[in-house]
Amino acid sequence: MKKEIPVNIATASVVSFEEYEQKFKALADQKRLQIMYELCQRGNTCVCDLTEIVDMPQSKLSYHLKILLDANIIKKETKGTWSYYELNSDEIGSLLSEQLCCIFRPNINSSGCC
Repeated sequence: MKKEIPVNIATASVVSFEEYEQKFKALADQKRLQIMYELCQRGNTCVCDLTEIVDMPQSKLSYHLKILLDANIIKKETKGTWSYYELNSDEIGSLLSEQLCCIFRPNINSSGCC
């Protein structure tokens, strides 16, 4: 049985605990956090460049990217045979505290925080 919690009482939107579990499991890995950080710093990045940036074979990188994609934390765009990834800013903003959000968002204002 799925446990559900109301997210917005005014509109009676309902989100399952399983969705949050998937998102937080995706965040609970140092390599995936590193990937997210690099995507934040570089913006839309080709998977071919990410392998060098995070010093990881493409097969392992693909595994981590799939987990982040399934959790809707990153977005993927395919151009020809190459895949480009970027953070899903809306998802990051709704999941992370202001302190963590500052790590995974480009500097928007002078204080460097959200």
